[in-house]
Amino acid sequence: MRNITNIDGGWRFLKAAIPVQTAMAYAAQGERITLPHTWNAIDGQDGGNDYHRGCCWYVRELTAEETAGERLFLEVNGANHTAEVYLNGKKLTRHEGGYSTFRVDLTEELAETNTLAISVDNSDSDRVYPQKADFTFYGGLYRDVNLISVPAEHFELLKDGTTGIKVTPIVDLENRRATVTVETWHNAASVDITVNGETKTVERTAEFVIENVRLWDGLDDPFLYTATAKLPSGDEVSTRFGCRVFAFDPEKGFFLNGRSYPLRGVSRHQDRKGKGNALAYADHKADMAIIRELGANTLRLAHYQHAQEFYDLCDENGLVVWAEIPYITMHMQNGRQNTLDQMRELITQCCNHPCIAAWGLSNEITAASAVSEELLENHRALNDLCHRIDPTRPTTMANVFMLEIESPILEIPDINSYNLYFGWYLGELTQTDEFFDEYHAKYPDRVIGFSEYGADANPAFHSSHPEKGDYTEEYQALYHEHMLQMIEARPYLWATHVWNLFDFAADGRDEGGKHGENQKGLVTFDRNLRKDAFYLYKAAWNKAQHFVHLCGKRYENRAEAETEIKVYSNCGEVKLYVDGTLVGEQTGKTVFRFRIPLLGEHLIRAEGDECSDQMVIRRVDAPDESYIFNKAAASVANWFDADALDPTCFSVQDKLGELRQHPQAGAVVEAMMAKSSAERGDVADAVKDNPALQRMLGRMTMLSLLKQAGADEESIKQLNRVLQGIRK
Repeated sequence: MRNITNIDGGWRFLKAAIPVQTAMAYAAQGERITLPHTWNAIDGQDGGNDYHRGCCWYVRELTAEETAGERLFLEVNGANHTAEVYLNGKKLTRHEGGYSTFRVDLTEELAETNTLAISVDNSDSDRVYPQKADFTFYGGLYRDVNLISVPAEHFELLKDGTTGIKVTPIVDLENRRATVTVETWHNAASVDITVNGETKTVERTAEFVIENVRLWDGLDDPFLYTATAKLPSGDEVSTRFGCRVFAFDPEKGFFLNGRSYPLRGVSRHQDRKGKGNALAYADHKADMAIIRELGANTLRLAHYQHAQEFYDLCDENGLVVWAEIPYITMHMQNGRQNTLDQMRELITQCCNHPCIAAWGLSNEITAASAVSEELLENHRALNDLCHRIDPTRPTTMANVFMLEIESPILEIPDINSYNLYFGWYLGELTQTDEFFDEYHAKYPDRVIGFSEYGADANPAFHSSHPEKGDYTEEYQALYHEHMLQMIEARPYLWATHVWNLFDFAADGRDEGGKHGENQKGLVTFDRNLRKDAFYLYKAAWNKAQHFVHLCGKRYENRAEAETEIKVYSNCGEVKLYVDGTLVGEQTGKTVFRFRIPLLGEHLIRAEGDECSDQMVIRRVDAPDESYIFNKAAASVANWFDADALDPTCFSVQDKLGELRQHPQAGAVVEAMMAKSSAERGDVADAVKDNPALQRMLGRMTMLSLLKQAGADEESIKQLNRVLQGIRK
């Protein structure tokens, strides 16, 4: 019989890079901790200099009861980034990769009394991914640790963290039939395999046919079957699986079980405020509840293998998943084997999950690395590995925005996606539309998706005139309103994933009024606050329960005589009341806008189909400075809105590309940019050597470019005066 014992309690933690004998000798003086545990739960989230990356120790005594059985294996479900396991001072294994399960056979080294010591190291490495990325690299034993006792004849436990059983269902939709192949790995002569009430005794592999098969049908009906395998010794394993058909069309997007099923959803990191990545099952369930409330039908689980419990939740709730390894940002010459190891473990451990639709090879890997032959060969090797282990799923990539669409790396995976941040980091919102239109026109036979897009928002910051870079909740909402419309107009996008569902730790960041956080989430890091943009997507995607949401609840103090009241709702009609009086009603979809005079303090109430929401706003004499993040940047206001610009002449509102096409205007701009290049040569060289970036900059207005470069208001006005003297 198989016995699994959780050993999350009884550990001593030593935050020191010391030899194993020293760790064992001083264990009693270590901190008492319970797993899951990370030593970066706080310092990895505050952006400070005390963020600890290094080697630490976990030491625990094993009881006689815990070590009973014929064969004993240790199972570690997550140790970031590298781990070494010692029993009674002897090193048994080293594992490189912080997000997958690994096991070690303890049997031969067990003694009368036993001390287990595990070193975990998240320090810099030249071969273990990730090493450069926009998220915190938490160290620790941050998932459960178990002891598995099995008979002498047992299912395989060591090879790539295998479950010992693999299920491959192939569905014939026309005849409503599934052919299910079950493979097992063990050291016995035979095995009994059971699927859907039928049992077969075979050596390793059995095939079953399920007539009138009940499909795993996404959010509508995520039905799961179970396959069980049992050896004569009594050792037994089982796995759930689903019968479904995924298809990808370059013109019509994603199909589930033969019907169009546009994948619209979010990305998720596995950390939480105050806990880091040491999450309990209750935390995973709480995250899933928020996803279901949003109405998303797909998740990109970035940028690494997530907990098996979360893949299980995706199976159970019908979420279609993009799974990937942390081959991210920077290619390392010594890292190829590690990418292959992590991919092999991801597929081996996750292949039975019906939720997974594609294997992600890498993310923004060309952001800090040239597209060299070595980089291409690494991706070809990964792509071949995926197809060899799992021929049923396609491979994909998340490509950084400046990657040329003609790049040969785009030809390697089966399908592709792009991470685009026009309208936030650079450029204008409409450049996203232009990018996909250009890509789809040039490569109509390629499947393309939208793997990341977003804008940071600190819910403390607000504006009636939001603009890029102000970190206001209002700009984030406007950004996503545009992207939602852009996506809905392009059904060929196989999947779209908002970056990100939750704010998350990024130790290198210090911006937007917070340290160590990426604030692109639709929900705050602690999960306590849903930003306005969350309700935009809920209005578009969640059809289960009607609601209305008044935007701007946290924007109470407003210094304008007339203000906009915006409502997000999945109702077809919305009514607005001010101080109990009906002031307007609209029919429409998702976004409803009203304008009202602001005279004092007002109670605002919105009503839909048997639902309502309310808030209080008030007129104040001057803008509330607590709502403004960067007062210096805010001083460069849209002064031209009030000035009369001659439309027959050029201005800073024209795009760089258009200005460059005119001899006189182009000369003015080039002279200005030459001066900037002399002051910031590194940036100028980067732009000069990147044709894709040059095209993107050409689509930006001069005003946007100058403001992003930190130009002062007088310099912008001076350039505008010169351009207004040049007739188009």
